[in-house]
Amino acid sequence: MATNASPKPASNTTLPVQKRLRDFNTSWKMRLFFLKQLPSCWFWDIRVDRCDTDSCVVSIPYRWTTQNPFRSTYFAALSGAAELSTGTLALLALTGKGRVSMLITGFEATFIKKADTRTTFTCNAGAEINAAVDRAIATGTGQDVTVLTTGRNTHGDVVCKMHLTWSFKKKA
Repeated sequence: MATNASPKPASNTTLPVQKRLRDFNTSWKMRLFFLKQLPSCWFWDIRVDRCDTDSCVVSIPYRWTTQNPFRSTYFAALSGAAELSTGTLALLALTGKGRVSMLITGFEATFIKKADTRTTFTCNAGAEINAAVDRAIATGTGQDVTVLTTGRNTHGDVVCKMHLTWSFKKKA
């Protein structure tokens, strides 16, 4: 005889993370956040396509607001989308863990192909970012983590690879 066990109630630390994930995955909430906090992301029409605790997928269109005079996506717009794909995971890692500062301390980009279609950035470094945040909280010292986000065009070709170094430090 099978029994229907009720699901375990979520712990207090996972509830804020679940709420933040819902917000990240709700298009209108992110558009409002961009308008208020990151107007360039709003102007460039950057989208969070999918986000969970392990990975984040962000895309940026190729259109007049994002292109340069050479008919490709402006490198700063690509960099903004790349940063968002990693920064979203960083914000998620900080959720419910107290006061921790976060800052980009390093950035390296390799451009491989002309970005002349929608570019989608994927970062799969959620576990590494979480570990760095946990180390920063446990030790009280700044912790750095370098993560990779890869931009692909609509054909699946790699357009660019960007390495961002995030620094986390517990605030006093």
